[in-house]
Amino acid sequence: MATPEDLEVIKVIEAALMKRWPESKIEPSLDRISALIDALGSPQLSYPTVHIGGTNGKTSTSRMVDALFSELEYRTGRFTSPHLESFLERISIKGESIKPAELIATYNDIALYLDLIDSRSDLPLSYFEAITAMAFVAFAEHPVDIGIIEVGMGGDWDATNIVQSAVSVLMPIGLDHMEYLGETIEEIARTKSGIIKAESHVVLAAQEPEVARILLEKVVEKSAIPYREGIEFALAKRDIAVGGQLISVQGIYGEYTEIYLPLHGAHQASNAAIAIATVEAFVGVKLDEDLARSAFGKVLSPGRLEILHRDPTVIVDAAHNPHGASALAETLRSEFDFESIFCVLGILGEKDARGVLMALEPVVDRLVVTKSDSPRALPVSELFEAAVAVFGIDRVFKEEDLNSAITYAMEQVTLINQVSEGVSAVVITGSVVTAGSARVIVRKIGRAEEA
Repeated sequence: MATPEDLEVIKVIEAALMKRWPESKIEPSLDRISALIDALGSPQLSYPTVHIGGTNGKTSTSRMVDALFSELEYRTGRFTSPHLESFLERISIKGESIKPAELIATYNDIALYLDLIDSRSDLPLSYFEAITAMAFVAFAEHPVDIGIIEVGMGGDWDATNIVQSAVSVLMPIGLDHMEYLGETIEEIARTKSGIIKAESHVVLAAQEPEVARILLEKVVEKSAIPYREGIEFALAKRDIAVGGQLISVQGIYGEYTEIYLPLHGAHQASNAAIAIATVEAFVGVKLDEDLARSAFGKVLSPGRLEILHRDPTVIVDAAHNPHGASALAETLRSEFDFESIFCVLGILGEKDARGVLMALEPVVDRLVVTKSDSPRALPVSELFEAAVAVFGIDRVFKEEDLNSAITYAMEQVTLINQVSEGVSAVVITGSVVTAGSARVIVRKIGRAEEA
């Protein structure tokens, strides 16, 4: 149990980390993180790793891989980003966020080394580089049997790419972070393919043809062993079920039938197939089917099509680019029977707002544009203008802050449900920051209703 003193120290540590070069601003290089890790004794080499890159689905798949390894009685360490509510979420040990006291001890272990590398570099270590090093050290000190490492941005020069992964995973690749990764999907694919290691196992999600070609070229160059979705493994069957879906997977080494996955969306079913293939590639044999069923039955993916409230139904999803928004829209259309949807949308300034709006427009009846408290948030006036161009003036409303937008949407949907035979819902989306803040706001609304 965290003490008040520990929580205060955590605030100080987070403030110190936040003063560093932000993770949204990149100076592509492995020089700083390599120097830091060398000084720390290369802790990331003390355990085998699975390295998960791509554009969408990385965090959900990381959680599924973690669940499968945990069911196999591996002591897991999982590093994901960004976080929803607390930066402690990024470093997970045995399926749970690192405890404050453990995080404090880890930070104290590396603090002097951070200063040392800063003094020797033209640019100081970034927030993401520092917390990546903290994850590697924490996993070595506990210690873990396997590290499940999610790429932050890109691949080739991402701070996580100093691992020597036994298995690399490339999730679906799309256009995102184009200011750093490249103007075309081919350029982005080349950067992301940089996580593929020599003679390693490589699990490839279904990709666009031009992306698949580039990834396979890298596989050949590295003499790696590929496992391709739809060829070496596949999602064999998927049926919608209460609270999720029932899937069957043709794995690399055998078939897995009647697996209940308590998550919504065809994309999550595909993520599950990729997770099974990833663990199979690592262990080299078919997994026990009952073990797989048990693992997936426990999987959670906070902030991903997560139902936060009933009466009215409030769903939050961290979709932050057109690919993610399209997956959200398709799931809402095919797996829910809402009469209408009131969407609350807050997007970060560097994202493709029009692409997200175009993806959501067919399933959203009314839209409330707003912004999170992130300094990177797209101003409400700009998002409103873009939304009107896609939705038309009659379907778009604006609120200056997320709390007001959620309250307004919930009130409107409650009124609609009182006079309609059908059920309408609120969907909150646009960024991980929006999703994380929404979870806090909706919980407070729920507690106020219970009081």
